[in-house]
Amino acid sequence: MAQEGVLGQIEDKINAVFDPLATGLGNFVFADVTIGGITFPWIVAWLVVAGAVFTLYFGFIQFRSIKLSLNLLRGRYSRDDDPGEITHFQALSSALSGTVGLGNIAGVGVAITIGGAGATFWMVLCGLLGMASKFVECTLGVRYRDQHEDGSFSGGPMKYLSKGLAERLPGAGGALIGKVLAGLAAVMILLFGIGGGNMFQANQTVTQIRNVTGGADGVFGGSGSALIMGVVLAVVVGAVILGGIKSIGKVASRLVPGMAVLYVAACLIVILTNATEVPAAFGSIFHEAFTGQGVVGGVVGALIVGFTRAAFSNEAGLGSAPIAHSAVKTRYPVTEGLVALIGPFIDTVVVCTMTALTIVIADSGFWNDAKAQYAADGTKADGVTVTSSAFETVLPWFPKLLTVAVVLFAVSTMITWSYYGLKAWTHLFGKSTASERTYQVIFCLFIVIGAVLTFGSVLDFTDAVLFLLALVNIIGLYLLAPFVKQELARFKAALQSGDVAPKEAREPVAAAPAPAEDVV
Repeated sequence: MAQEGVLGQIEDKINAVFDPLATGLGNFVFADVTIGGITFPWIVAWLVVAGAVFTLYFGFIQFRSIKLSLNLLRGRYSRDDDPGEITHFQALSSALSGTVGLGNIAGVGVAITIGGAGATFWMVLCGLLGMASKFVECTLGVRYRDQHEDGSFSGGPMKYLSKGLAERLPGAGGALIGKVLAGLAAVMILLFGIGGGNMFQANQTVTQIRNVTGGADGVFGGSGSALIMGVVLAVVVGAVILGGIKSIGKVASRLVPGMAVLYVAACLIVILTNATEVPAAFGSIFHEAFTGQGVVGGVVGALIVGFTRAAFSNEAGLGSAPIAHSAVKTRYPVTEGLVALIGPFIDTVVVCTMTALTIVIADSGFWNDAKAQYAADGTKADGVTVTSSAFETVLPWFPKLLTVAVVLFAVSTMITWSYYGLKAWTHLFGKSTASERTYQVIFCLFIVIGAVLTFGSVLDFTDAVLFLLALVNIIGLYLLAPFVKQELARFKAALQSGDVAPKEAREPVAAAPAPAEDVV
């Protein structure tokens, strides 16, 4: 949102400082490479190739283990005395609250506008491959986590890069490489946590509320309304994050399922209202994925856009999710890897696909105009508007419901990224009550700043930083993958031996009543 006066000058000066940084880093991280006549962003290829490698290395673990993953998720193999802070379900909900958000609504709208319906197919494929990457990094997150004196746990790339590489590459060299990579990971996570995981979410929330209530002339159009909404958001988020991961897990385990049900239900209403168009929509998705008809950029364009959207959406391989998953209650690290792989399926295969299918089936005039406009001059339509226009074909009141969804998505993302940033902060500056409270105050302050100011170059810079994290993280995943195989074998052996058994097998059988004594 544009600002005037002193605030506008502050924003302009900060953007002027960060603009060359954002441009330079963005040009590197999102640079295109051309192989065999095909041009694509190298960072997306880096993520997709990792997913494919881990899928093959672990024998398609994401498909073979789905029943076991669901049983672990519902706590069938959990024990009350397992070390950790939160349940498998709460850990997955916390991680999903950081990925299920505006990208699933706005990002998908942009993707199938510039890539056509066929982009949906490649988006799903990338999500399925990303499940394997998530499995690897979250298993490592638990294997190398630290337990503190207060009973809390810390994990993520800061831990498994430093401790894991020291184990994988014995000697001073391995320890040094691990510490350097872990430090870089912490800096990148902290920067994105305050920028993309905080300021951007607050800014988009305020913008959406203002737009749906009449814009500049509406009830929230005044110059002070953004500040007030920012303070309210900061208070709400602050109240949750002060309770730590247990509080975050409890809130996320209620908020995320509710958000998903609300959004998917709205998608199903549009889809079922146009039930006769469903076969044709699926036909378009599969046909355009391989023929490129009606797609800007042809088959390759659809593939690249689909892969890019999925990579941005589920964060598989980036190293962020293992921070939340590392607090889980478990004795076997691989159990959380098996639960974590469900994340990209929900985020990308389900939520993103539902959005794409809704847009394709609704076939709104706005979407068709947006595709024509992009083909003509490369102008990208606002993704939220593309998605909203699809819902409006059946639900004229949907923009108000979408606003509720945007607010919930944004708040959940801020809560989760506050925790990610906290773990990065304590890795860099030490863990103490004073250190943690200092970070939490700073985080909440930037919520207010993000609500009032945009800092476009700052957000572009933090976006690039997050995906630069993937370069560091995946190098570590490749080197540490053999340890994940060890953990998988250890858990399977425990299942076979009976050391790990489902709850129903552990419940004591009621003793038979003693026979009544004969009465003489």
